[in-house]
This record gives sequence, structure tokens and C-alpha cells, in this order.
Amino acid sequence: MQLSDFNFDLPDELIARYPLESRSASRLLHLKANGEYEDLHFTDILDQLNAGDLLVLNDTKVMKARLKGKRATGGAIEILVERIFDQTIAHCHIKSSNSPKAGAELFIGPDEVKVTVTGRHENLFIVEFTQPILQVLDQYGQLPIPPYFNREAEEIDTVRYQTVFNDPTKIASVAAPTASLHFDEALLKKLDDKGIKKTFVTLHVGAGTFLPVRTTDIENHVMHSEWCDVSEATAQLIRDTKARGNKVIAVGTTATRAIESAAQACGGHIGAWTGDTQIFIYPGYEFCAVDRLITNFHLPESTLLMLVSALSNRDNILNAYKHAVESKYRFFSYGDAMLIDKITA
Repeated sequence: MQLSDFNFDLPDELIARYPLESRSASRLLHLKANGEYEDLHFTDILDQLNAGDLLVLNDTKVMKARLKGKRATGGAIEILVERIFDQTIAHCHIKSSNSPKAGAELFIGPDEVKVTVTGRHENLFIVEFTQPILQVLDQYGQLPIPPYFNREAEEIDTVRYQTVFNDPTKIASVAAPTASLHFDEALLKKLDDKGIKKTFVTLHVGAGTFLPVRTTDIENHVMHSEWCDVSEATAQLIRDTKARGNKVIAVGTTATRAIESAAQACGGHIGAWTGDTQIFIYPGYEFCAVDRLITNFHLPESTLLMLVSALSNRDNILNAYKHAVESKYRFFSYGDAMLIDKITA
């Protein structure tokens, strides 16, 4: 299967660079299992789900992971904290005029917090901070909004690029689980009142989510690694939902990857699992746990577009995307949403 099989034309003006005034005001394109689709509003999700269905959401929180600073020589640098290992050690991306070597000292903010490069791990730098990393990020960091926004992070992103249900103790992502950004407290309460259950997984989203696929044959692509956790309580809820004939609805590709990783690790049956996942879901993949998916519209030739094409199929997805473009849906992180039903044999 070729990378070009997942290309489509997207006018730049359809990229949503700012959120709507209300989280739940987005549109919703429902793609049915038979390939038909219908135009809805996101609040119509309430009518699309049944009592006893289970929403699976990602409760990670986005770090203010982007830091600007300078080298000892005065040259500008930018650090993107990808993964924190203890209070002062992290793996990071570093942008500078010259790639820093081990031993290089970098300085953040007017107080010149020192950061020392101690080595490399694959394409990342291993760095040591002289102060607790989360404290430095809170004081000097910016939210790492997606590159296709083509702007600096603003005050509105502080609130709107986080979910309303994020767990402050799980602040470790460099990108938001954006399908969840559509849910506000009022909609969550209505879903709860209808008897639609919810549970949480954790997948800390890495910057690799924005990396392009660089192989012509997609089967040669190697996914980036992300840490995730699926508890036994969540696994049991998923098993119980399926046993009574209800649907498991993953909210976002990150929730999908988390529970499908847990299922793969447990021999094809959903169970508790914690670890690093490099699961790559593309057409031909057999889903173990997910029945339906709420997701945003994804970039051309991206692994996320391949994932949604595995749940439906490539032709259905590209036909729906063509309709979305013609109907001027808003794309990407602050854009509109889809509800995709899994094709069943």
C-alpha cells in the first residue's frame, strides 16, 4: 500500500487555526459502515449513542513543553521537551543553528536556568536541567501548538488546547488528544444522564504525531514510541460493554491506539497494560476493542488518516473527506469532527 494512496487536496483556508467560541459548536460528519455519510452538529452525538455504550477518553494533559533560550555563545535555541524521566532529566528536540554536542550548556529565561546536553537517544537529545523540569516549563514554557497553526501560542490556547477532563497529575503530552476538545461539561453531563458510560486511558502524545511518513510503501514506516496505560478497571468496562452488546467508542486516535495496544499485548483480548507502544494501525488491521471512533479530520498522507481508513476503508474515508472539503468543514486540531462506524464482515 503506497503513501500516495492517502493523499487528498486540502485548501489552506479550511485549516482551523483557532477554536470556535464554544467547544461543542463544531460540526460532525457521521460516516456509516456502509459508506454513506450525514452532516450533523457535534451535540448530535447524544442521539448517535445508546444507553450502555462506553466512551473511552484520553486523560493526559499537555505540557508547556516549548522553551526558548540561548547557547553559552549567545545563539538562539529552542527546546521541545518530549519525555520527562525524572525531575531533571528529559529527552528533547533542540533547534539551533548547529546541533549541540554532549557537554553543551544552554540557558532558559532571564534567570538563565542552565540545561546541559548529556548525550543522544536516537533522534532526541538527553538533557539535564538544574531545576525541576515541570517548574521550568510552568515558568518559561509555551504550549506546543501544532506547526500547521503557523502562529505562536496565545492565551486562548492555555484553556482550549486542553480537555476539560485532563488529569493534572498526568501532565506529559506535547499535543492534545484533539477529538476530546469538543466535549464540554454540559455535553458530558447529558451523555451521563442518558446512561452513556465513560472511562479513561492515558497516552502521552509525542511530537512524532506530527512527523510525516517518509517511506513510499507505508508498511516500511516505523511508528514513534508513546507511553500509555490501560487500567484493569477500564479493561473490565470494555469487556462488560461488549458482553451486553453495546458499543465501545474511542474518542480520538490516541485512545484507539491505547486500547488496541493493550488488546494486542494481551493476545487479542482487552486487558490491563502499561508500556511504550509503537502500534501502527493501517488498512488490513483487525480491531480488537474499538467499534466506533470520534475523531477530527487528519493531514494528508498521515498515519492518523491511515488509522481511520483501517476502521472504515480508504475509499469511504477519502469520499467523506472530499465531501468535507466541498462542504467547508474545518480541519485538524481545532476543526470539526467525524463519527466513524467500523465496517463489520
